[in-house]
Amino acid sequence: MLNRIKLARMELDLTQQQLAEAVGVTRQTINLIEKGNYNPSIKLCLAICYSLNKTLDDLFWIKENEK
Repeated sequence: MLNRIKLARMELDLTQQQLAEAVGVTRQTINLIEKGNYNPSIKLCLAICYSLNKTLDDLFWIKENEK
């Protein structure tokens, strides 16, 4: 699931640091989110979506077979 964030970030040629600055968190937080080791708040999810021009479904929806 969370690799979708990394893929979307890379499509825009953004580093973890650049995304972190855009959404107001540390690079380490973005790293943890991408690895699936941190569950971001809905506010942070939305900020990431806006920064990557994606929807919540695009980045965070978990399909039954991905659980």
